[in-house]
Amino acid sequence: MKWEKFEVGYTMPVKSWCENCEEGAVQQAVNLAHHPVLVHHVALMPDAHQGYGMPIGGVVAAKDAVIPAAVGVDIGCGMIATETDVPAEAFAEMPFRRAFQEKLKERIPVGEGESHRVTQDWEGFEEYTAHNGMRSSLWPSKLDRMNLGTLGGGNHFIELQKSDKNRVWLMIHSGSRNLGKRIEEHYHRIAAKMCERFRVPLPDTDLAFLPIEEPAGHDYFTDMLFALRYAKENRRRMMEVMKATLAEFVSNANFIRTIDIHHNYAVFEEHFGEKVCVHRKGATSAKLDEIGIIPGSMGTASYIVRGLGNPESFMSCSHGAGRRMSRIAASTTLTVEECDKAMEGIVCERWHKYKGFGKAKGRLDLSEAPQAYKDIEDVIASELDLVEPLVRLVPLASLKG
Repeated sequence: MKWEKFEVGYTMPVKSWCENCEEGAVQQAVNLAHHPVLVHHVALMPDAHQGYGMPIGGVVAAKDAVIPAAVGVDIGCGMIATETDVPAEAFAEMPFRRAFQEKLKERIPVGEGESHRVTQDWEGFEEYTAHNGMRSSLWPSKLDRMNLGTLGGGNHFIELQKSDKNRVWLMIHSGSRNLGKRIEEHYHRIAAKMCERFRVPLPDTDLAFLPIEEPAGHDYFTDMLFALRYAKENRRRMMEVMKATLAEFVSNANFIRTIDIHHNYAVFEEHFGEKVCVHRKGATSAKLDEIGIIPGSMGTASYIVRGLGNPESFMSCSHGAGRRMSRIAASTTLTVEECDKAMEGIVCERWHKYKGFGKAKGRLDLSEAPQAYKDIEDVIASELDLVEPLVRLVPLASLKG
């Protein structure tokens, strides 16, 4: 492909599983439908909402190209969940759950800017450096080495949950921390300059792309894969700490299975008879019989699901409940009383000061309250042609970033 002549005006269909999709996300879907390197159609999952350039909860297929913003800044963000044989009654008492959560806080750095005090050893760092020459001066950095095995902030979480069969599950939502952000921003700048240089007609400059045949396109894909591996190792380390902590509280605990999935990534797959680069931004793979995780908010249910391999969604499903309110809107319109009520019976940290700017400055940050998210039951009901729910989980303790 390289930089062939691109035309304006080709429009693809948008196939949506999202009811009452917000206007900004709809416009972003329309932009994607006019994108010169995308093929087949745009798929919107039921948790779709506006993101940067592309809706979170969107899936698209590119021909011989990659769009950094269609993966996003938290490359490799995803879920890990471990099923145990511990009966939920073992954590019936709130003080026992609080003690468990406090121990986790001592052992896992939680929140924006929080990291280990010393660098962490991992063979992945040395392998990347050995194989990638000059790019090794960009990453991994000392910060990346200190962040490995930490939660981060925003909507990332660590939860103790109970299943509908009354068994304890452990769940973590986290990604590649600052590493993925730096990779996305670096290659987006390159893509934007190259699209401008070759006068590529883009529906939105945030959707600048790189042909895979270009060195920069190849390098992005290589570095994205490194961020995916880093994110998976990040979750694995935290889960090992969580499992070890649980074993201290319940000495005869056994761990039955662990599920780990990404929901911000690009991958080459075959769809509709051709090889394409599928971008899942806030969406997870749901191939036939593939086991996945769809979390709710910090006060609502999460689901373990089985993929049905629906080709119309590029064999994908939602990555969670999806926001229905922006962070500022939640912090300026919700009340502490209603948010506290939504969290009754669940151990959590309650609400801290809003760290951003604008109307919410100086207020309490209510942006992660259950009311800020769509109803997870409605989301699941909207995608029963994409996944089969297997296990319903409800939170006992929720530790947010």
